[in-house]
Amino acid sequence: MADFKRWKEQRLSRADGSRKGNVDELIAGVVQLLNDYDSFCTTSSCSGRVVVLEQPPLPAPAEPTAGFEIQKRNCTWLMVTHQICTVENVLTALQKATDDAIFKFEPFVLHVQCQELQDAQLLHTVAIEAGFRNSGITVGRKGKIMMAVRSTHCLEVPLSQKGKLMVNEEYVDFVVQVANQKMEENMRRISRFYISLQLALENRDHISSLPVKEREQSSTEQKNTVDSHRSRRKSKGTQENSECTSARKNKGLESENDTESNL
Repeated sequence: MADFKRWKEQRLSRADGSRKGNVDELIAGVVQLLNDYDSFCTTSSCSGRVVVLEQPPLPAPAEPTAGFEIQKRNCTWLMVTHQICTVENVLTALQKATDDAIFKFEPFVLHVQCQELQDAQLLHTVAIEAGFRNSGITVGRKGKIMMAVRSTHCLEVPLSQKGKLMVNEEYVDFVVQVANQKMEENMRRISRFYISLQLALENRDHISSLPVKEREQSSTEQKNTVDSHRSRRKSKGTQENSECTSARKNKGLESENDTESNL
């Protein structure tokens, strides 16, 4: 625990190395909430963004990995926003392009180092329930536990080649609308994640403060609640399947009766 605390203090004392230089306003509350707990340390984050990137054409790849790294370094950011964007902003950015330009939406991402595996599991459960279904936990060889909050609703569309717009403005307007819809859903998921995280951490703190006997009883009650919920869902699914099977059988009997009548 002492080692993790020392490492966390060193990590959070460093200057922000991101392009922007600080935490995005939309997720500042999430980041602060996690870092207020001894068992979590955020290492990188982005609230979600819409960007227009310019990149030179890929050279003939002698070594694919090195080529990808060079390509990534040579990208030029023509536009970036962490809010809803307008088609006018995108078209203005595309006018600056002299190489290939790509329009992208990237959803919320958050990387958190956790002190214990159970800390990462709590965070993972909250993330999945909030809609970030690509979230996952990794454990390094030396025991480093990382939890990544991720989603899959990305968007990437090439719009220009060698500075020439390859689509009409109507299509640009369409992809901007799609990106804005994804951004709005992204914001809703962040809100759900923040609220659920607060409740989960408060509940954990409450259980930790209880005497051992009451703590065990509370854990048992929670397990029974979860089991009961799963049982109801399973029973409901079984009932729906039975109804579907019965309906198909009845439909088959009706078809047989119709056939006999025709005969």
